[in-house]
Amino acid sequence: MRATALEPSNRRCSGLARSAAADWPAVLRRRGTASETSAPARRGGGGRWPEGMSSRSKRETRSSARGKRDAESRSSSSRSKRERERDSDGMGSRGSPVRVKRERNSEPAARDSSGGSVPALVPAPPLVGSRVKREREADEDSEPEREVRVRYGRLDAEDRRSRHCPYLDTINRSVLDFDFEKLCSISLSHINAYACLVCGKYFQGRGLKSHAYIHSVQFSHHVFLNLHTLKFYCLPDNYEIIDSSLEDITYVLKPTFTKQQISNLDKQAKLSRAYDGTTYLPGIVGLNNIKANDYANAVLQALSNVPPLRNYFLEEENYKNIKRPPGDIMFLLVQRFGELMRKLWNPRNFKAHVSPHEMLQAVVLCSKKTFQITKQGDGVDFLSWFLNALHSALGGTKKKKKTIVTDVFQGSMRIFTKKLPHPDLPAEEKEQLLHNDEYQETMVESTFMYLTLDLPTAPLYKDEKEQLIIPQVPLFNILAKFNGITEKEYKTYKENFLKRFQLTKLPPYLIFCIKRFTKNNFFVEKNPTIVNFPITNVDLREYLSEEVQAVHKNTTYDLIANIVHDGKPTEGSYRIHVLHHGTGKWYELQDLQVTDILPQMITLSEAYIQIWKRRDSDETNQQGA
Repeated sequence: MRATALEPSNRRCSGLARSAAADWPAVLRRRGTASETSAPARRGGGGRWPEGMSSRSKRETRSSARGKRDAESRSSSSRSKRERERDSDGMGSRGSPVRVKRERNSEPAARDSSGGSVPALVPAPPLVGSRVKREREADEDSEPEREVRVRYGRLDAEDRRSRHCPYLDTINRSVLDFDFEKLCSISLSHINAYACLVCGKYFQGRGLKSHAYIHSVQFSHHVFLNLHTLKFYCLPDNYEIIDSSLEDITYVLKPTFTKQQISNLDKQAKLSRAYDGTTYLPGIVGLNNIKANDYANAVLQALSNVPPLRNYFLEEENYKNIKRPPGDIMFLLVQRFGELMRKLWNPRNFKAHVSPHEMLQAVVLCSKKTFQITKQGDGVDFLSWFLNALHSALGGTKKKKKTIVTDVFQGSMRIFTKKLPHPDLPAEEKEQLLHNDEYQETMVESTFMYLTLDLPTAPLYKDEKEQLIIPQVPLFNILAKFNGITEKEYKTYKENFLKRFQLTKLPPYLIFCIKRFTKNNFFVEKNPTIVNFPITNVDLREYLSEEVQAVHKNTTYDLIANIVHDGKPTEGSYRIHVLHHGTGKWYELQDLQVTDILPQMITLSEAYIQIWKRRDSDETNQQGA
């Protein structure tokens, strides 16, 4: 009916035919897709186009019909594909009620759509034969690589390989060393660094042309660890390895401590066993002397045995979110010190020593090469710089903002200063000058991180037996400098001053630096005087003012670390005595050597730096000395 109405058999209907031909594409669009109109109806009766229809209208009609046919075929193919995926996903057994119901529901929709204005979307057959064939192949295939596990509703062939990597027995834990900088051994790049767990070397990337990939193919080393994400990969197959037996490797690379573990560190006396069978105490671990960095090793060992400072840096959350200005490199010092602290106290190390390579590189960088690995330095200078650098990197300031460094080590004192007239002036002129305001005594409140103790001058000549007598001095004699009465003269290029000191606040941990080296215009001299000091029960109450004594209830200190300098001033070596709080025993550490030592032997050494712990009121003496 539709085609004959448009057939131009009567000339009187030619105008109507022309108007109908002009509106022909719109009519098609209104009447639905190309599938609902047969080919003769689209073109007119007998398969011809309506008379008077322009070529442009014909092209538009053809393109419109072709586009709708393509869209229809795409939609039907995508729906058929989804049906086949749902059938092959194993969502039910063969012939399950769920699949049968879905197939039955799809049939009426196809019948309804075939005669209506909506295009008929006939779903593809369920392809039962192909599905059965795939399932049979999966059942018959017994290769380990083909066995799969259902994950997220899909069959993942790589999961089997990830959980059953055949190369895990090639890992050599005895060569693994994560103490050095995480750089590719070929490109020297720190981006995407991987550690080969067979030979222990670092390589970059795991792509087809990367150094790690080439190394795996060339030497048949297949297991690699991403040093940043802590994920394991098998190369050149390039799949992730998931195995709980590798947890010890990630723990050595990045040790972590819970609050419960940190609180029990000073209560445990349990020895840990390294991978090579050697036993060690966590915290009492030797540090590798790369060339001439034993001065820094001794200071780092001493600070690692200060419990509040240690506990703060063992937990990375304490300092991870501290904001620093852009381009600030000093925070690297905090990160490296925290990493070193966690390695020293790691109870699951592969070896019984630690290399402070990354820590010392940060020291060289942040100190602008003032302290170096290849050149011997002064322990007191390094300690002073390191504590102040840590304080500023943690966001502390000189007066207002405090950090863990100031909470542990900072005390305060009063400094009384009086200017002296020039010694060459006449006596009368000196007396007149002493009445001026400029020469009156002034008092200043100041803070300190450590106290410098001056030794008496060493003898210059030998005794009658042609031997040099090594003098000895009690600790309390050199502590008299801070009793508020003893005056000491200080000379400068132009002026001379008299100073006396009085302590006003004692920190929880007190550092003594015994001044053994004096510099002149020609060389550095070392004072070999032995300081006699007790290991425990050093009471500093008499060095506080009367009003401060009432505030300070606890003024008794016990020694916990003693740094010793042996040999010549510029060519000597450093060693340290530390107290292990869990066992109550003393240990001597010199580079990689760790030995136990009697407390009585500590006082015979040339002590250079000492750290004393203030005893709490409820704390008993557990050192046995």
